[in-house]
Amino acid sequence: MDSIVHFEIPADDPKRASKFYSDVFGWQVTAMEGMPYWSLGTTEVDTTTRMPKNPGAINGGMGKREGPLKGIVVTISVKDIDKALKAVESKGGKVVQKKQPVGDMGFTGYFKDSEGNVVGLWQATGGM
Repeated sequence: MDSIVHFEIPADDPKRASKFYSDVFGWQVTAMEGMPYWSLGTTEVDTTTRMPKNPGAINGGMGKREGPLKGIVVTISVKDIDKALKAVESKGGKVVQKKQPVGDMGFTGYFKDSEGNVVGLWQATGGM
């Protein structure tokens, strides 16, 4: 079973939004080097695996509101992103952002489900 492992919050002003979430919820907000993207730490992580220590907890990210990313997105971890994107299309979904590398960490892609919701996919490569 593939699980939700990440969320993304689009923002018109990521710096303003970063301050908001940090001030209101105490989240750790960190700018990603070389990318217009901020990681959102909502729970403690294992320093080796970088996975949340608390069962069921997830961390997220924030970027500029643009393209298909207009609302909050959850991201599902998959073993093979190409296979998952093909399955989405064969079952009536639509790919809205093709597979893209994220540094040496993995690949991401986005699709609209049968109800028009945008959902993310993540395939880790172990480069974290």
